Amino acid sequence: MNNYPISAIKSDHKSGKRVSAKKKYSSTGRKKGRKKKRVSRNLPHWLVRGLALVLIVLFCVFFYHFFIRPYAYRWKPCYGNKEYGVCMPSGYQVHGIDISHYQGKIDWKKLAKYQSPDYPLLFVFIKATEGGSLCDKAFQKNFKSARQHGFIRGAYHYFNPETSAAKQAKLFIHWVKLDGKDLPPVLDVEKIGGQSKESLVKAVKIWLNMVEAYYGVKPIIYTSYKFKTKYLSDSLFNAYPYWIAHYYVDSVEYKGQWKFWQHTDVGSIPGVEENVDLNIFNGTLTELENMTIRKNISARMQ
Repeated sequence: MNNYPISAIKSDHKSGKRVSAKKKYSSTGRKKGRKKKRVSRNLPHWLVRGLALVLIVLFCVFFYHFFIRPYAYRWKPCYGNKEYGVCMPSGYQVHGIDISHYQGKIDWKKLAKYQSPDYPLLFVFIKATEGGSLCDKAFQKNFKSARQHGFIRGAYHYFNPETSAAKQAKLFIHWVKLDGKDLPPVLDVEKIGGQSKESLVKAVKIWLNMVEAYYGVKPIIYTSYKFKTKYLSDSLFNAYPYWIAHYYVDSVEYKGQWKFWQHTDVGSIPGVEENVDLNIFNGTLTELENMTIRKNISARMQ
C-alpha cells in the first residue's frame, strides 16, 4: 500500500470541478462564508441629544458673554438726547473726540462744519506715538489740520509697559511740538503687560517726570477707572489731570477728580470714516482753555 497523504476530494456538482475540502476553511479554521458578528458601539439616542443640547447651551453662554454682553448698551433705550449715533450724557457743555490713523482719512472741513448746536465738538486728542519707536502715520497731518480748523488740540502717547519708559518719553518729545494753545500731553496707560504693579508705577512716573520737565506742564493721564484704582492708586497720580474711559453708562462711577470722560467708542460723525471715541470735558469752555499749556504755566507762575 502507498503511504501518500490523502486529500478529501469533493465534486462540485454544478461546475463538474473537484474541490479540495481544505479550501472550505479559512486560515482561522472557520468555514468561509460565515461572517463575524459586529458589536454595535452606537451611543443611545437620548445621550447624543443630551450632549448636543449641552454643547449648544455652552456655545450660547460663550457667545453672549464675549460678543453680546459687552455691547448690550447698544440695545438700551435712550431716555436722553441722541447725537452722533449715540445717547449723549446730559449736563455737559463741552464735547470732543480722539482719533488716530484707525479713523482713516478725515475730511476736516466737513468735521468742522458739522456742529450740533447742543453738543458742539470743540477739542480733539490725536494719537502721536506708541511704545519706543512708533509714530502714528496720520499724526502730523491730523495735528496740523485740527489747528487749521479751529479745534483745541492735544496729543497722546500709547504706553507700552514692556518698553523703556525713558525711551518712550524721548520718542514723544521728538515728534510732538506743542505750543501755548495746545492741551497738556497725554499718557495713555491701559495695560500692565508682564510687569508687576510696582514696576508699572515706577515706569509711568519716569515718563510723566520727563515729559513734564520738557513741556513745563503736568501731563494728563488716560485710563479706565478700574485700571487706575487697581494699578495707579498711588496718591502721586492724583496730582495729574485724569481722563477717564468708562463706556456705556449714564454717569461716571469714579468718585475721584477727573477732567475728561470718554463715554463711547462708536460715535458716528460726518467727515470721519470709521467710528470714533466721544468725550466730554468736565467744565466750561473757559475752563478748558485755561488747561492749555500757556494758561496752565501762567497760572502756576502766579
